[in-house]
Amino acid sequence: MSFSEDYLNDNLDRDFDEKEIKSRIKNSIEFINNGQVLANIDYIEETIQLCLENDYLEDGLQLTEAVITITPFNSELWQFKGIFLNNSFQFDEAYVCFRKSLSLNPNDVETFINMSIAEDNLGMFEEAIESLKKALTFEPNNSEIYFNLGILFEKREKYPEAISYFNKSVEIEPEYIEAWYELGFCYENSNQFNEALNSYEQFLNNDPDNFTGWDNKGIIHLRMEQWEKAINSFELAIALKDDFSSSWFNCGYSYSKTGRISEALDAYKKAYELDPYDETILFNMGQVYEELENYQQAIKCYTEAINLDGEYYGSYLARGYCYDSIGKFQLALKDFNKAISLTSNPEDAWFAKADLEYSLGQLNNSVTSFKNAIALNNNNFSAWYKLAETYFEMGTWIESLRAFDECIRLKPDHANSYYNKAKINFLLSQTQEAIECLKKTFELDPNIKNEFTRDYPDVKSSKLFSKLLDDNKS
Repeated sequence: MSFSEDYLNDNLDRDFDEKEIKSRIKNSIEFINNGQVLANIDYIEETIQLCLENDYLEDGLQLTEAVITITPFNSELWQFKGIFLNNSFQFDEAYVCFRKSLSLNPNDVETFINMSIAEDNLGMFEEAIESLKKALTFEPNNSEIYFNLGILFEKREKYPEAISYFNKSVEIEPEYIEAWYELGFCYENSNQFNEALNSYEQFLNNDPDNFTGWDNKGIIHLRMEQWEKAINSFELAIALKDDFSSSWFNCGYSYSKTGRISEALDAYKKAYELDPYDETILFNMGQVYEELENYQQAIKCYTEAINLDGEYYGSYLARGYCYDSIGKFQLALKDFNKAISLTSNPEDAWFAKADLEYSLGQLNNSVTSFKNAIALNNNNFSAWYKLAETYFEMGTWIESLRAFDECIRLKPDHANSYYNKAKINFLLSQTQEAIECLKKTFELDPNIKNEFTRDYPDVKSSKLFSKLLDDNKS
């Protein structure tokens, strides 16, 4: 088979379309089958390079293996074979190829870099680090080596080490945008938000049309509760890629935080249109409807979220609140019970259930549920206070006193807890203790004097209490 001189001398600096690449692959295979490898070695190696650059993995591997049988001591071909195998997730075989390549050319930096990738995927973390450090001995100012070291540590959530390597990478090559991007991610996960913002801004300075960069920058603003700046970033991401559901979702969340409820709802609807299988979108949409007191629509959203994820704790809990709000108490209890069964820490669900049981007059059940919430968090003030009130209503005075003492432990300046203790002590004929509690109550909140006189209309006839009231005039 013969080829024109122009065809054989194609310049690889230009772009090749799919048809041209496949034609070159076919020609190279024919050269191999006709025993014309050595005569056309440059053409075949250029084709292998094209396969590598355009992800023609099987074809590239086939050509590489064929040429290696003719030139088995070509270190570059062994490296190419390793890269094709790496990209095909055949890391064991790739590792062998890189070792062979280094045996032929022990100082090749690219081979060390690619071998570290195979080692990392084989769980050989220390060996991967060692390969990259060996590469540094040959090229100490190679930004790619530092970048790859950063990636190794980032994957293991060792962010300080990763940050150090990425910073070295951008110090050598200030426009290394991938390193700036990873720096932003590492700083974010280290809660160093200002540094994360700076990194993403550096990334965007070099790649201003990158929608994921704007989205990530928006997320940092969101985490810093800079809602308007977050909205600006997310809107830019959407302008660059209108079908990017993540930015629509994040924008919706930011809108809701600034009180732009209708815009939040529209953004969530758009996100859901783009990604109808994301239960989190439905949950957040339900939250907006709930805020608008459109409980029926909120229930529909939570139900759809549950249909996508049958163990979505938040959706069961939120739907239970909605059922409670529209008077469907048994459905609410059912959802609260389901929520309790789904997590190891259902504190909020126990509290919600207890509060509903209290409203329904199921006081014994309510006590049990409040206790379960407290067992999960002994510092839950609201649960202690509601438990104390429940005991009070049941006439279980001593237990109520103990619960109000816990409230005071958590909030020493809570006037109503002292006042309720005073009322219980009156009921128990513990007048001195009651008076001490009243003194503390009026000291903390003099306005409760009016409530006290309403609760105890005969107090004006008592000189003791009249003096107590006069002593605490505001």
